Amino acid sequence: MRIAGVDDAGRGPVIGPLVIAGVLVEKENLHEIVNLGVKDSKLLSPHRREWLAKKIRKTALQCHFIALSTSEIDKVVETGRKLRKLNHLEARAMAEVIATLKPDIAYVDASDVLPERYKQHILENLPFKVQIVSEHKADAKYPIVSAASIIAKVERDKAIKELREKYGDLGSGYITDPKTVAFLEEWIKQHGNYPEFVRKSWKPAKRIKKNMTNKQAKLI
Repeated sequence: MRIAGVDDAGRGPVIGPLVIAGVLVEKENLHEIVNLGVKDSKLLSPHRREWLAKKIRKTALQCHFIALSTSEIDKVVETGRKLRKLNHLEARAMAEVIATLKPDIAYVDASDVLPERYKQHILENLPFKVQIVSEHKADAKYPIVSAASIIAKVERDKAIKELREKYGDLGSGYITDPKTVAFLEEWIKQHGNYPEFVRKSWKPAKRIKKNMTNKQAKLI
């Protein structure tokens, strides 16, 4: 029996992609993933995540990830209720990852407040039958989902690093990060609109743009 774990990284930030990753193993080899000491990626240092990601890729039958761009996120969010639309987008991406891995059973970290509803959204987008276990905090309960969360976080960190190298210190990409806020304010000040890697549909991003535009208008 083949088992997959699927999780996301970057659901909340205003900068960068939302990454969905999956890890596939044979059930009898699951202990190899457990023995690596995997845990929820948020509880690990960047260095530890990178080390574990390399080990996971060597141990697993297959790993697969999808990076949803800011434009894809903005498109669905602007056309309806943010959380509902984002949940649907993420469920479709998880279904795509599961379809690629072709497991017998997939454990997923549910983004919806109703895990069963989230499970149904995934199943609706799958071309074949798969047993889905959809739970909140699955990355803390199931090592295979922890492994997926590590792959997802490492891939998102890689994307943010590439943006940082090209555009300067933009922080973590989260609106709670003063460096990210300062970057967004300076960008609006210099360019008047956001670059393609910023989620323009996010309310904090809209608020910063409005405030900076009003400040500049007062100076004229």
